[in-house]
Amino acid sequence: MSETTITQLPDPSGFSADALTDVIRAGARQLIEQAIHAELATLMVTFSKERLEDGRARLVRHGHLPEREVMTGIGPVSVTVPRVRDRAPGEDKITFTPSILPRYLRKAKSVEDLLPWLYLKGVSRGDFTEALAALLGPNAKGLSAKTITRLKAGWWTAYEDWQKRDLGARQFLYIWADG
Repeated sequence: MSETTITQLPDPSGFSADALTDVIRAGARQLIEQAIHAELATLMVTFSKERLEDGRARLVRHGHLPEREVMTGIGPVSVTVPRVRDRAPGEDKITFTPSILPRYLRKAKSVEDLLPWLYLKGVSRGDFTEALAALLGPNAKGLSAKTITRLKAGWWTAYEDWQKRDLGARQFLYIWADG
């Protein structure tokens, strides 16, 4: 009989220490998937009468795309998107891209809006990972200093475009007060 004094600890990457956050993430995942499936059902009904020459349906379900994580305000939420196959010949293929979850979406709009706010409040690029881990949970990925630098370049370009906008067609009312 071998006795061991080693205690197996649970893997911390699979869940958070906060059970309420886990329930909220699971609920968010279910709601996202319900919205995607409702949109898919609408697409399938729209094209249900279209048939190929041999009588088969033109549009059929074809499994799922690989699962991906979307960074949300409650942390990362894993989602799966159903795949649709258009069996009709030709170039005009029907594809399914849910409006709630575009193809390359990795961060929710609320997280994207959080990044410039944190930067303007003085959080340095090197501290973003730590700050976002505190706000969004330890599994907050894809928000490195390099990502912030790339986003900052985009913000700077948008700022320069804003500065160069034409104000000639507008009239402004201002009040000058000297005290």
